[in-house]
Amino acid sequence: MAKEDGFVNHAYVPTNSTNSSTSSIPGEYRTTFEAKSHGYNGKNVTPMPNEIATPASQKPIVLPEITIEVDVVGGDSKQRDTWTNDIEFLMSCIALSVGLGNVWRFPFTALENGGGAFVIPYIIVLFLVGKPVYYMEMLLGQLSSRGSIKVFDFSPIMRGVGYGQVFGTAIVSTYYATLMALTLRYLIESCYPTLPWSYCREEWGDRCLNETTSAAANDSTMSSLVNEQRAKMSPAELYFQKEILHEQDDIFNGLGTPNWELVGCLAVAWCIIGGVLIRGVKSSGKAAYFLGVFPYVVLIVLLLRAVTLPGAMDGIIYFFKPQWSELLNPLVWYAAVTQVFFSLAICFGTLITYASYNNFSRNVYNDIVIITTMDSCSSIIAGCITFGILGNLAFKTGAPDVASVVKGGAGLAFISYPDAIAKFEFIPQVSAVRLAWAPALYV
Repeated sequence: MAKEDGFVNHAYVPTNSTNSSTSSIPGEYRTTFEAKSHGYNGKNVTPMPNEIATPASQKPIVLPEITIEVDVVGGDSKQRDTWTNDIEFLMSCIALSVGLGNVWRFPFTALENGGGAFVIPYIIVLFLVGKPVYYMEMLLGQLSSRGSIKVFDFSPIMRGVGYGQVFGTAIVSTYYATLMALTLRYLIESCYPTLPWSYCREEWGDRCLNETTSAAANDSTMSSLVNEQRAKMSPAELYFQKEILHEQDDIFNGLGTPNWELVGCLAVAWCIIGGVLIRGVKSSGKAAYFLGVFPYVVLIVLLLRAVTLPGAMDGIIYFFKPQWSELLNPLVWYAAVTQVFFSLAICFGTLITYASYNNFSRNVYNDIVIITTMDSCSSIIAGCITFGILGNLAFKTGAPDVASVVKGGAGLAFISYPDAIAKFEFIPQVSAVRLAWAPALYV
């Protein structure tokens, strides 16, 4: 019925009135959709054929059949792929989060920030920042079923965040590909009957620490060799600097030509990455079964060997013993935050994309607990391996401090792990091949 303010309820449509705001003769109720579909413009309505005005109390409301066409966002109606099963998603996340950030970056970051003084902030930041952000990204991807850019359609002003994540992931991918090229080079060198980083070479001169000579020295001559050995470097470190990277003492003669062996390894690395991703989640999910399990076999073997080396416990104690004064250093906390983000691969957009292929109703909380726990354990295991090897090097060279044994930085893992492999007495080539594959699989 008409209201006093002149507004007419659109559900009540008079059948023979020229002024809907003042007419109140019997008519029938129709839905707004039906009125508009028959030309209702707010003033006049043309009665439907064979339609008799009947009071609303005597005539039931019959709604017309409505066909609704839903436009898919972006105009693409193709159904999004999903993981074949839940295990593929879990193993893919493990292979993504538990990787070079743990095996390669965590040890040298801990070495640069006081060993145990870094572990404490790392664990605190992991629980306060890492796990919640990881959970948030999982939920964003799963509930939206969109990638790292379209997931921000709910707030268009934030789409720049998605583009930034894609750009950051592309930069990190190129960096990881170069590390994978180095591991492939070590894989090739591991096929020689004698591991090339297990002995000193003539061109290295007196800078190389001859472990055979040191082991053969008796107690009377050991003390005289300590001061001399402190200034020397292990064969694994010299091999990485001189034979792999071809480092020069200066650049007066220029940067030189590219190392075509590393260029070839880099090309192979990109081919492997392309082969894994060529079919999206269908191919990467299958590869995750191997990529998420095999590296742990390598880590366990290396850990068992590292802890049995002379002096290894001194290095492991240095790794866990905190230097309390460093806890007040803001740079240590900054390094811990950076390591957590780098290790868990959060805020790169990759987790959002992975979770977007999940079923909408999947409970990812248990997955997050498993993944983040394995990530932390992998970092601790890798730290024990690296610092155990450094403790062994300190024992052999007579260095007063574990941190002064080798030069830190990104090359630490390429020095410590090969050095441990060279000490395997039974077929070290097999262990070397497994070691070379492990970082590559993490990429």
